[in-house]
Parts: sequence; C-alpha cells; structure tokens
Amino acid sequence: MEEQHAETGRRWPGPPWGHWRHDAPRGSRLPWRSTVLLTAFVVIGSHVSAHDQRGDRAQLGLVAHLLLLVAAGALLWRQRHPVPVVFVTAAAAMVYLGAGHPYGPVFLTVAVACFSALVAGHRTAVWTAGGMFWAGHVLVAHWLYRWLPPAGDAAASWGQELIIATWVVAIVAVAELVRIRREQWVRERAERAQAARRRADEERLRIARELHDVLAHSISVINVQAGVGLALLDSDPEQARTALTTIKAASKEALGEVRQVLDTLRAPGDAPRAPAPGLGRLGELVEQAAGAGLTVTVDGAAPRLAPGTDLAAFRIVQEALTNVVRHSGSRHARVRVDCANGTLRLRVDDDGPPTGADAGGSGNGLAGMRERAAALGGSIEAGPHPGGGFRVLAVLPLTVSSEESLRGGSNRKEDR
Repeated sequence: MEEQHAETGRRWPGPPWGHWRHDAPRGSRLPWRSTVLLTAFVVIGSHVSAHDQRGDRAQLGLVAHLLLLVAAGALLWRQRHPVPVVFVTAAAAMVYLGAGHPYGPVFLTVAVACFSALVAGHRTAVWTAGGMFWAGHVLVAHWLYRWLPPAGDAAASWGQELIIATWVVAIVAVAELVRIRREQWVRERAERAQAARRRADEERLRIARELHDVLAHSISVINVQAGVGLALLDSDPEQARTALTTIKAASKEALGEVRQVLDTLRAPGDAPRAPAPGLGRLGELVEQAAGAGLTVTVDGAAPRLAPGTDLAAFRIVQEALTNVVRHSGSRHARVRVDCANGTLRLRVDDDGPPTGADAGGSGNGLAGMRERAAALGGSIEAGPHPGGGFRVLAVLPLTVSSEESLRGGSNRKEDR
C-alpha cells in the first residue's frame, strides 16, 4: 500500500498494517479478500467446534449461520466505520453465544474488530464494546443460562471467564503497541517530509545567493562600461572599443557561471563542470573591477581553504567590490586577507564618499553576505569607517580541513 505526498507528489511506502486504517478515503477498496477468508474460517471452524461440542450446545441452524455471517461480514467496513463495526460484531457474538450455539471462532470476529478500532484510536469504543461483551457473557454463563438453550446447561467456570478476560487484555495490548508504532511511523514520515522541504528551501536560497552575486557583479561592470562606451563613442572610439571588449568578457563569464548554477537544477547530484570560485581567483576580480574603473589593491595571500569557506569568501569580496562600484564615488578599494587564530578575516575598504544615486540593485547584497557568513558560523560588519568611506569586515572560522590545508600549504612552501 502506498500513499502520495500532497505537496511533493512523492510516493511513500505505507506501513504493513495500512489495511487497518480508519481514515482510508471513501473511494478506496474494501478489504474483500481478507473478509471472505475470515468469514469462511469462522463458519467452517464453528462447524468443527459444533461437532466436538455435540450434546453440550445447540446445533448450528439458520439463525446461527446468519449471526456468524453478520459478525464476520461486518468486518468488511472496519476501515471506514470502525466504531459501528466493533459494536455490531460484539452484539452478534453475544447473541450467538446467548442462544447456546457452540463456542468457536466467533470470538475472532470481535478480536479483529476491536484490534482495528483500537489501532484507529477509538479506545473508548473498544473498551465499551469489550466490556459489554464480557459482561453479557458473564450474565449468560452464570445466571441466564437457566432460561436459555440448550436445556440442562450448567454454569460456566470462573476460570473460563479469567481466560476470556486475559485474551481481551492481550488483544488490547497488542493493538496499542501497533497503534503506537503506527503513530511513530506517521511522525517519522512527517519529519522526513519536513526535512526534505527544508533542504529544498536551503538549496533554493543557495542558488538565489549564487545568482545574485554573479549577476550583480557582472551587470554592474557591464553597466559602468556601457556608460563609458556611450560617452566616448564619438570622441574616443578606441576607448569605447575597450569598454565593449570588457562588456563582452564580463557577460561571457556571467553566462558561464549562471549556466553552472542552473546545471545543478537540471541534473541534481551531478558533479559541476568547473570548479567553484575561491580566493585563488582574486586576480580576476581585480581585473574585472579595473574594467569598471575601480583600482583594487590586495594585501595578503589567498590561503587554501575548505571549498565551502573558499566560495563564501570569494562571494563576500565580490559583493563588497560590486557595492563599491555601485554606491561609492571612490575609484580605489583595498582588500586585506588575514588568517590567524583559526579565523579568516576579509576587509574591503573604499575612500567614499557615497554617490547617493540609485544603482539599480536589489538591496540584498549585505543580507546575502551576512547569510553566507552566518551559515559558516562567522559574522559580517559593514558600515562607514572613521577615516571616511565604507568598510566591510568578514570574520569566518576555519574548518579543520581548512587548517590542515593551511599547514600543508606552508609545509610545501618550506619543502620548495
């Protein structure tokens, strides 16, 4: 039996006791096969029991067969209407035994009905029906037997009542265990679905950050160079040509990175075709910034980092330089890279002042940087600094693999 998740369309395998569910849709199949087999077993087993109890109990007649069919046939609706079914089977079995018919598998119909209703969570109905059945049996076996068939019947022993009560308690205990396991399975399934939705949300957020960082930086460069090209198209065609060349290179690189990000959507789990960017590509950022008219000086060597930290560091520097191009009147920026005490410090400064013009950005640049840093357990400080201009300071913790890479890198330098 399978169930289909309403949101994702994914099919989850149902529990092994799924055919006892009380919340089955009305259009689902009735349990014909199990009910027919159970009915045949009850009728045949009652005939065998009647043969063994010949002379002690009344013979199986038309009424007895009708009661057996009612008790067993009612189980056909045990999924959809467990409460009425448990009372119908208990009443039919009680009338069957009260009429003096042979003991036998008729008890099984009550057990299955109680089990099904209890698994569905109807404790009160099960205890009520079970209590009525047991009380009725005690009443018939110890008092009303004098006036009920068969004639000359004697009172049942209290040991027999104890055995019946023990079976009732055992059935209820097993049903409770199954119900608890079923609820646990449903809870685990909901937790898995929630975890899958959370992973999907995180992946969408990651892709949104990547696209924002790639497009914001490249389009800012293209925007600046397009303005330069338009301004110099008539007076300095050669400089305009240089601006168009920069636009072509920036757009080509942006298209390549966007294609790499989108490839992860088309074929999830596949390895990327190109390595993720890192601080080793700071030189490319400096060249792109120079194409936008921004001179960038870099202080400090790019360390070897874990892939996640390396990508986050690159994107933070890229977004910080993009903001300088967009919002600062300064044409010079400084990038400082420090690694000490298990942390990576990235500082990007410009001399300002802010232009105050609308650069057409989404306004999510600083928020994206903070999210990247927070995902690694780091922090971002951004704002005006005392000397004028604007400063972005990122502090990222180094993972164990990053620190090992740093030590490995220094050892290799010493070997050389």
